[in-house]
Amino acid sequence: MPGDLTDFAEFVEANLPGLLRYGHALTGNPHDAADLVQTVLEKIGSRWSHVLHKTGDPLAYVRRSMANAHISRWRRLRRESLVADIPEPSAFTPADPFEHEPLWQALRDLPPRQRAVIVLRYYEGLSEAEIAASLGVSPGTVKSQASKAIASLRGKLRGDEETEGREAV
Repeated sequence: MPGDLTDFAEFVEANLPGLLRYGHALTGNPHDAADLVQTVLEKIGSRWSHVLHKTGDPLAYVRRSMANAHISRWRRLRRESLVADIPEPSAFTPADPFEHEPLWQALRDLPPRQRAVIVLRYYEGLSEAEIAASLGVSPGTVKSQASKAIASLRGKLRGDEETEGREAV
């Protein structure tokens, strides 16, 4: 068991910067990214020997876990709750430096799976097969999600609302 913990510590030390970048691209915020990485690594750390022996690529397993955890969190937080009184406005929070960046805004507006495919493909530089293995989907799904995402990004960056979500011809 101590050897497995050493392996896990080495894995985290070697891959933490990339996982934080991936988390930032998924969540759109470095603080939520750090929380996401921490949550996933806590869960995986307790089962590290199982992850090492049962999966071929622990990094792909961690990325997939991050994508799944982000999608689950997004679904939980997206639920609408009705309140009788309007809440007081919150205190001032500093603006995100990428908030007014058109590409960043368009990327943030993509559905979680499309955003994950785009981030893994163009930010992390993974192949379609690696993305499919990482997210647990078929290569065809990766291609279709990437195509839809790129078409949507093009439409949003052009300011052409009617082409969003459709493939450009």
